[in-house]
Amino acid sequence: MLAGLYYSQHRDFFIMSEPITLNVGGKLYTTSLSTLTSFPDSMLGAMFSGKMPTKRDSQGNCFIDRDGKVFRYILNFLRTSHLDLPEDFQEMGLLRREADFYQVQPLIEALQEKEVELSKAEKNAMLNITLDQRTQTVHFTVREAPQIYSLSSSNMEVFSAHIFSTSSLFLKLLGSRLYYCFNGNLSSISSYLQDPNHLTLDWVATVEGLPEEEYTRQNLKRLWVVPANKQINSFQVFVEEVLKIAMSDGFCVDSSHPHASDFMNNKIIRLIRYK
Repeated sequence: MLAGLYYSQHRDFFIMSEPITLNVGGKLYTTSLSTLTSFPDSMLGAMFSGKMPTKRDSQGNCFIDRDGKVFRYILNFLRTSHLDLPEDFQEMGLLRREADFYQVQPLIEALQEKEVELSKAEKNAMLNITLDQRTQTVHFTVREAPQIYSLSSSNMEVFSAHIFSTSSLFLKLLGSRLYYCFNGNLSSISSYLQDPNHLTLDWVATVEGLPEEEYTRQNLKRLWVVPANKQINSFQVFVEEVLKIAMSDGFCVDSSHPHASDFMNNKIIRLIRYK
């Protein structure tokens, strides 16, 4: 093999044996030209064979304005032609979009097979929700005039729901429907999902007369269900909405557990899903 084998691209020259550093969304990766061109029909294959222009960062590295975190899985696939993901991988949708962008067709097919595999594995599932409710007195000030304030207090219903499911995909579905309202904004509960199988929700009911800014000041979150745009002010509404979401995903009520009185009192919900 000729030692002086070069690939020309807009007056830049890559030597086959030399490493290439890429800046992908701010994360640096070092690899070889042969790895980047291992799938010639992909976008990376086109970029690094001179068929497409490349951008450079301030250090002269090839810059790609895409998600840098998941690029490691794409790069590993280019190296081995095998999809290796951790068991608790939570960004399948993002990785699929990135694979579509780079147009690595074998990786796209491997991801499709992986998603089918995960879907089949999660058809048998269990969902358990333990509910707790208490009353708390909240104190706040009410502005009666430009410089006149009065101290007021009211009882507030505080709710907690401890959710466990063997199906991490269901908890993602739940996260796409339930949103916290805080500081004037709605945010998906998915951002609070640190464990793929466990989720704890804490929220309050609306208190009549409590100024909106007091919810933020006292760190009080309310809970909404979308797309119905309905606020959840009671456990009865919460249970109804969770049952709708769960049953649409194939779950049914476990007739053997919990005890009927616990279920009717909204203390425990247990649902199961079979293949």
